[in-house]
Amino acid sequence: MLVLTRKLGEKIVIGDSILIKVLKISNNKVRLGIMAPEEVPIFRHEVIEKITRFNRIANQTDHKQLKKVALLFKQLVN
Repeated sequence: MLVLTRKLGEKIVIGDSILIKVLKISNNKVRLGIMAPEEVPIFRHEVIEKITRFNRIANQTDHKQLKKVALLFKQLVN
């Protein structure tokens, strides 16, 4: 892991097309601006963790039971 120290307004460049700029520092928080091509996905780490956890749970779901529940729900709604 590369560890860098940056001051307000300073930038970091990743590769040829990603620029990260320190926009604000206050109360133990840092606000970053990220410029990257549209095809580069940018997510907060905790969001990726939640998606991964959700996908793992969904993969373990009994799909036959899920279809039965969906059918019962559809009958209730109609």
